[in-house]
Amino acid sequence: MPSDTIAPSAPAVLLSNVEQAASTLQGVICETLLQQNLGLSAAYGATVYLKREDLQVVRSYKIRGAYHKISQLAREQNQPEVVCASAGNHAQGVAYACQLLGLKGYIFMPANTPAQKVSKVRLFGKEQVEVILTGATFDDTFQAARQFCDERGSSFVHPFDDLAIIEGQATVGLEILKAAPAPIDYVFMPIGGGGLASGVGSVFRQLSPQTKLIGVQPLGAPSMQQAIRAGRRQALEHIESFVDGAAVKCPGALTFELCRELLDEVVLVPEGQVCEDLLRMYNEEGIVLEPAGTLSISALRQFADEIRGKTVVCVLSGSNNDITRMEDIKERAMRHQGLKHYFMVTFNQRPGALRRFVNNVLHPDDDIIHFQYIKKNNKEKGPVFVGIEVKKPHEIEGIQQRMQQEGFAYEYLNEKQDFLSLLV
Repeated sequence: MPSDTIAPSAPAVLLSNVEQAASTLQGVICETLLQQNLGLSAAYGATVYLKREDLQVVRSYKIRGAYHKISQLAREQNQPEVVCASAGNHAQGVAYACQLLGLKGYIFMPANTPAQKVSKVRLFGKEQVEVILTGATFDDTFQAARQFCDERGSSFVHPFDDLAIIEGQATVGLEILKAAPAPIDYVFMPIGGGGLASGVGSVFRQLSPQTKLIGVQPLGAPSMQQAIRAGRRQALEHIESFVDGAAVKCPGALTFELCRELLDEVVLVPEGQVCEDLLRMYNEEGIVLEPAGTLSISALRQFADEIRGKTVVCVLSGSNNDITRMEDIKERAMRHQGLKHYFMVTFNQRPGALRRFVNNVLHPDDDIIHFQYIKKNNKEKGPVFVGIEVKKPHEIEGIQQRMQQEGFAYEYLNEKQDFLSLLV
């Protein structure tokens, strides 16, 4: 029987407690599929399994930790009032747990949370929960929730930095090992605050120590990776919030210690790659994912040579995506693929400038998808915002060369996401 302890320098996540959490969760969650994906397996020459937490009862794994924690509070206290802060999936888990256990819950969510997630929280919580939208990022929302909680003397249900939460998420690892038909060489897990990776990593280090454990974060929110490299937690000054389920400025104290002890590596994937893979999984596999739920699949490209011939598990953490975001997802994917490009071009304010740009700069197959220009009197030159769609990524190099040859000064804008968000 494997030891109940992990490395001495990391806080202990005991197998006995994880097994107890699994028992508590019976009848509350569903034991999700560990499903071989033929498309990914063929693409990487590996046996790739998907742990389908996108099919969980609240469409993410977060119900596991939330219910386990709140059920403990319910046993320890007389009708406790709970508070949480979440970008969406933890909120749904807390709301559902409050409804099942008959407890009052206050759910704090960022003001820009997709409407679909907010409505789902209200659906799962029913009359037991009140949703409070506040803050521009998760960290702002978190601070507001903690202040509210302290003022009322309520019980705070942390989204990741709590041993009971981690034990609940760790049940994902037990299910993977129970269902796996062969030893697992690699497990890829998304990381926001690190609760899932801490829990699953703890189970694997005890029951399958040969498995390589890879955490995955979005390029614009590398909080855990940077903390591990620096050897200490440090809040990022700015994060890209697009992958909202994993956009956390600072990892938890407990999850940081566990992740740096347990994980073999934490890698970053560009948001555009996440969008590309999210669309591919939908179009080719019929699997609906949220951006954070796609992270583990997007990381496979970086390990293509290593995983050939290996058995690999990707944890799909959730599928709570708002359909209104799909245009933005398509836009980001095409920019990442090198098929859409945006420029600020300086035009001479003389007749024929646009004709010369179209005839001498663009290829006949290129498409102008955005053109914004306002002629100003008493000015020889004026800026024009131009969006161009090309058939092949390398064709943009020719466009840039021809702009220079024709005397069009320009600024390339594809990496200036904040600016593009205002115009596209």
